[in-house]
Amino acid sequence: MTTHDAAADTLDPLSSKELHDLAVRYALRHVDVGFFWRLIKALPVAEAAAGEVDEAEADVMTLRSHIDDLTDSGEGEVAELLRPFYLDYLRGHGVTVP
Repeated sequence: MTTHDAAADTLDPLSSKELHDLAVRYALRHVDVGFFWRLIKALPVAEAAAGEVDEAEADVMTLRSHIDDLTDSGEGEVAELLRPFYLDYLRGHGVTVP
């Protein structure tokens, strides 16, 4: 079993909220600014797809909205839409759960 397969086995059952939290904790622990930059860029698209057009517009207009939304990116339909983003990040770094 490859690292990717092992990660898939342990990550797939997690909720989108759990994937968000795991990815954010990993990125914080490893000071992965690139992860947060990519998340900030992905948020407006996910919010718009989830029907949160006002949130998406605010994100495009202000950095503060981006910072506030980093926390919210693990909630509801936005988290579900970002699930592939979190899985790709975690698998790409070989992160698994016991």
